[in-house]
Amino acid sequence: MDELAVIRAEALRGPSERATEAQHAKGKLTARERIGLLLDPDSFREVEQLRRHRATGFGLEAKRPYTDGVITGWGTVEGRTVFVYAHDFRIFGGALGEA
Repeated sequence: MDELAVIRAEALRGPSERATEAQHAKGKLTARERIGLLLDPDSFREVEQLRRHRATGFGLEAKRPYTDGVITGWGTVEGRTVFVYAHDFRIFGGALGEA
């Protein structure tokens, strides 16, 4: 359980602090920050948070961030259930992976 908590914290944090700082320096929010602004507080339920790509070649085997670059799930907006996804531009420029 301790190991799972560490992995989940890593997934929530994102690929690196440097990537987050670069996103903020451009005047942009991270995917999780955007979702947090859209949804009612504490209503987001993420799906496949620990999903990782299976791609090989071009050194991708060494870069396997959690979420595969897209944050997905559901929550509420003014009490109504909605499903959301947001590209995480800190991971491979926000490109969609197989997952």
